[in-house]
Amino acid sequence: MTDVDFCVIGGGFAGLTAALRLKQMGRSVALLEARDRLGGRTFTQVRDDGSWIDRGGAWIGPGQDRIRALMTEFGVASYKQYTGGEAMMVVDGKQHRYTGTIPWTMSPWAAMNLGAVFLELGHMCKSVPLEAPWAAKKADKWDQVSLAHWLEANVLSKPAHDLLETAIAGCYTSAASEVSLLFVLYQMASGGGPSFVLGVKDAAQDARPIGGMGAIYRPMAAELGDAIHLSQPVRCIHQDDSGVTVRGTDLRVRARRAIVTVPLAVAGQISYKPMLPADRMFLHQRMPSGAIIKVSVVYDEPFWRADGLSGQSAAPGSPATITIDACTDTGRPGVLCVIVEGPIARQLARLDETERRRAILDALVERFGRKAGAPVDYLEQDWSAERYSGGGMLSHAPTGVLTQFGHALREPCGRIHWAGTESSAVMCGWIDGAIRSGERAASEVLEHETAVVG
Repeated sequence: MTDVDFCVIGGGFAGLTAALRLKQMGRSVALLEARDRLGGRTFTQVRDDGSWIDRGGAWIGPGQDRIRALMTEFGVASYKQYTGGEAMMVVDGKQHRYTGTIPWTMSPWAAMNLGAVFLELGHMCKSVPLEAPWAAKKADKWDQVSLAHWLEANVLSKPAHDLLETAIAGCYTSAASEVSLLFVLYQMASGGGPSFVLGVKDAAQDARPIGGMGAIYRPMAAELGDAIHLSQPVRCIHQDDSGVTVRGTDLRVRARRAIVTVPLAVAGQISYKPMLPADRMFLHQRMPSGAIIKVSVVYDEPFWRADGLSGQSAAPGSPATITIDACTDTGRPGVLCVIVEGPIARQLARLDETERRRAILDALVERFGRKAGAPVDYLEQDWSAERYSGGGMLSHAPTGVLTQFGHALREPCGRIHWAGTESSAVMCGWIDGAIRSGERAASEVLEHETAVVG
């Protein structure tokens, strides 16, 4: 039995942050992580040549002050995402190269429809209270319809519809029919609106840490030291009047309080004694993750830059749905990141590895030319196959969930407290949101202990 003040479950950014802040406040902590590595839904791999690949979450943007604070704390610099040259959209088999936000070349009507929908979404987001989106004036109405239903009713141009469905539903790694409109508005509002969520420059993909996300989470882990216990999936959390007992594979921890930071569907696999309140239990059942495959295709150099392209592209329905330049700060080697989400990701996952690689490379060749078909390395990360992630970068709420069960996202259940990016009212869905949630949960358990002592 290990006795500590607090036990943290999950070694992603939410758990690492909660544990680090508690230790810095002089409290003893045990952090249990199911995997044999830290980082959660981030995963930085260093290649033999010293370059690095972020196989999970990678980008930072304006307003993400808490991850910036961690970077300052540990001396991690950042660099701007490459945006030189033209982006590309592929609509009905035709390539449209453009600069700015909207590809006006695809058709004035489609472009105007895209712009109008962006404005409407931004207007709707402003009426969603971040701490309680279920209390929005139109919450019941918006929570009754899916994103797909709303797009069908409001996007009249088919090309514009297809692009928006790919871009927006992709954020939730699921089909648009699976996601509540209210949840979409809440998540977008938490980052400042649709332009931030879907943008690159001065938006969600504005910059990256030098060295990748591992340059941040590794020094956090070093400071926590032997408080970290890897390969310890938590099976049971038993709470009583004086504390909690947390059982891992071969470790038992006794603490005054526990902070659970794993994705909601994964948290639902833990046995709780006594059982959790019904609304929290149902929340675990009703907020799933989606499918996402992230592929890093490595070349000797970023040849697309010389061709006048930024590397950013979108092609609804393609095996290489979204691409973005993912080079390090040095620009060498060339790394093109391919992101495939939702139904297309599930279809690709059914292929064997060779078939999937060929389908993705063929799509890249069609878009970027024959050089795209001859990479020097190819790294594939299927997050749906990660047992302790359960899928994509963000758990989402289907219709009816936020208005019925959203209030349980952050409410402690006795001595069990909750963190994770889904529970953050600001930057929900980003690493910054995970960090905010970890800091909130750490403050929360300390406040409860102070109240008990008082």
